Amino acid sequence: MKRALIVGGGIGGQAAGIALRQQNIDVLITEIQPSFDVYGVGIIQQANALRALEELGVAQEAMRRGSPYNYVKMCTPSGEYITDVGTPPIDGFPSHNGISRRILHEILLEKALEMGVKYKMGASVQNIDNRKDGVSITFTDQTESDFDFVIAADGVFSVMRTMILGNYTPKYVGLSVWRYAFKRPKDLETGYMYMGKDTKVGLIPMTDDTIYMFLVSAEGADNPFIPLDELIPKFKKHLEPYTDEKVRSCIDQITDPNLVNYRPLETLMTPAPWYKNRVVFLGDAVHATIPQLGSGAALAIEDAVVLGKELGKSDNYEAIFSNYMERRHSRCKTIVDASSLVGQMEYEKSIGVDHSDAEIGKIMHEALSQLQQPI
Repeated sequence: MKRALIVGGGIGGQAAGIALRQQNIDVLITEIQPSFDVYGVGIIQQANALRALEELGVAQEAMRRGSPYNYVKMCTPSGEYITDVGTPPIDGFPSHNGISRRILHEILLEKALEMGVKYKMGASVQNIDNRKDGVSITFTDQTESDFDFVIAADGVFSVMRTMILGNYTPKYVGLSVWRYAFKRPKDLETGYMYMGKDTKVGLIPMTDDTIYMFLVSAEGADNPFIPLDELIPKFKKHLEPYTDEKVRSCIDQITDPNLVNYRPLETLMTPAPWYKNRVVFLGDAVHATIPQLGSGAALAIEDAVVLGKELGKSDNYEAIFSNYMERRHSRCKTIVDASSLVGQMEYEKSIGVDHSDAEIGKIMHEALSQLQQPI
């Protein structure tokens, strides 16, 4: 198990490249995009994500170039304080770190290059011979190569998943998320979440100078497409009920539809096992979660760390992949299921279903408490 191919150069793929190089495994990452050009809307890194990044040697840099903060203040649309939410600090790491997705990708890429990860850009897997003694790959550029094993980290619409595991389709949950980046208000000291009647809005620090807004809305039972020229008017329409000054100060800055990051929310939990012969999967390719618990990227990074450690213990691929599954499946399923349940209740609330007696906070707390446990 000395030569690996990683399919997909996103957060999970980059993290896996670093984790494998820590075990002195030769790594090639193939990425279908001809170059990395990550749009800079942000993500939330909870303390467990920072703990996993520390294993890769980049947690301190992520916090230096991001914006650590404590619990999120949950408020009404007018800004009236309700309560604090979030994961407790873990192992000296803060509850959260907000960071630009582009910056996080750059940090992981810099570390991967420093450690000797190689890249094949503008190509992916066209054909695969996945045997018990190795893997032979024909790439989309018609080159061929052999590997001891392959890690598929090619996202929620994974081509590798269909090739190896079968046709598992992500499920649209009736909700969409809107994201947009802004200059940071001087009085925004932590993350804020505003709970509206049919929507919710978050303001999340990314750097000392920037924040991003997310808005979760119910856009209908069918997976909705919104034309470019309708993005800004519809985004602003959703924001009309929010009268808190922090939110209002952002609305006039929403001017470029090309900077509106709009995405229907889809979830996926692929049955075990997440491997066949010498191809193993991680991240959204097998357990895509919606952002209700803010843990999608964190789970992918944890996957990479655990898989790397298992590769350091054995040369028996069946034992490696089996132990990886034992450590990851239940943890990931807990977060995917809880996120999906919260998302389902949020959607049903928008169409008139009464969930006033649902203990959403308890559901979220119990799931997030699992993330405090060691990986």
